Amino acid sequence: MKKSYIIFAAIGGFLLIIFLMYYNAYSGAVSRQETVNEKWNNVQSAYQRRVDLIPNLVNTVKGAAKNEKDILLQVTQARSGIVNAKTPEDLEIMGKKINTAINIMYEAYPQIKSTENFKGLQIQLEGTENRINTERDYYNEAIKDYNTHIRGFFTRMFINTEEFPRKEGFKASAGAENAPSV
Repeated sequence: MKKSYIIFAAIGGFLLIIFLMYYNAYSGAVSRQETVNEKWNNVQSAYQRRVDLIPNLVNTVKGAAKNEKDILLQVTQARSGIVNAKTPEDLEIMGKKINTAINIMYEAYPQIKSTENFKGLQIQLEGTENRINTERDYYNEAIKDYNTHIRGFFTRMFINTEEFPRKEGFKASAGAENAPSV
């Protein structure tokens, strides 16, 4: 073989290796950048879920608690004769009759279910906050992978740092390191 063919083949092989390194570095950076964007969108989605869900749950629980309070108040007033009493004497007579009846027999009150609703609300709040925290953790993992890739020796030589800037992970609000007083 001629020396010139060998030289052209070596130069071609070298250029092919350089192109493949560039292609790998650039494609990897694009892929990781898109993963970071996806993970941040998942964090935003979890925030939106919280905004959509929690006020509705709170209003539902409040409404159920108010309804139970009204029912219990009406039942209690009716049983004690306050609703039908017209004069203080009527009230006194009805009170004596009711007290006697209470002492003689077991009196069943409506079951209070609002406590269960509050427990359900607490479970939903905890679950929502856990989802948000999980998505933040995934976001931070994607940031770490992305930043590690773009800062690699060969990748830095082949990519534009303006097009692929270093990203910052999720940071807590100022004062979040202090436990809230409950």
